[in-house]
Amino acid sequence: MRTDYVQRFLFEQLDIRGRLVCLTGAWRQMTDGRGYPPRVAELLGHSTALAAIHGANQKDAGRITLQVQGSGPVKLLVADCAPGLKLRGMAKHEAQPGALLGEGKLAVTLEDGKSGQIYQSIVPLEGESLATIFESYLAQSEQLTSFLRLHAAHGAVCGLLLEKLPGADARDPDGWNRVTQLASTLELAETVDTQPYDLLVRLFPEELLRVFRLDVATYHCPFDVNNVERVLRGLGREEVESILAEQGEVVIRNEMCNHEYRFDRATVETLFT
Repeated sequence: MRTDYVQRFLFEQLDIRGRLVCLTGAWRQMTDGRGYPPRVAELLGHSTALAAIHGANQKDAGRITLQVQGSGPVKLLVADCAPGLKLRGMAKHEAQPGALLGEGKLAVTLEDGKSGQIYQSIVPLEGESLATIFESYLAQSEQLTSFLRLHAAHGAVCGLLLEKLPGADARDPDGWNRVTQLASTLELAETVDTQPYDLLVRLFPEELLRVFRLDVATYHCPFDVNNVERVLRGLGREEVESILAEQGEVVIRNEMCNHEYRFDRATVETLFT
């Protein structure tokens, strides 16, 4: 059974395109050892599904980062998708009474891999869910009507995005209404238990579909001690030794990847030898 993918597809006779995402192993790797409460993990799962869906549409153009900042108990959500659908993400949170996000903003950043240019769009957190907030982002950035369904629970994440292309109503005035009603029935369990092509055919049995090559998603957040050593050398020996004298060791924590790097006196001496 194939999971950890984004499946792109097109309704041939409707001028409607879509992307289906399912994450299992990659999602479990991202959350392993984090201890996120279920509601926080659900929000991060939704963010990660959105990053994968958006990243698959950019092909190898660059890195997509979704950052949600709120005034509620969940202060920050970050989901990052590098070329090749390499995913990583994290959440910062406090206790969980009331609305998790509160007021805030969603920032979507595209880093162009060829030119190095960075493009960013920001929308307020106005909506009942991340799905409706992201629909607002798509309406602003791509000027397209969209439909989005997201699920995250039980070690799996799934999402379905449909986008209405400009000629859709002319081709079939009822097409958008028809496929979104069917799409609203999608559940997490059937996404995990069914191959993507079979799932799409089952979900839209009377529509002519063109299904593209499956894009495989992975969790990518390697333990990179060499990079941390370069950072410490950049700080300089005097600064690093002052930290060592005060704390007994130098501890660097990578929140995004949930890695911790520890340097004792002998290791610091080796760094600057």
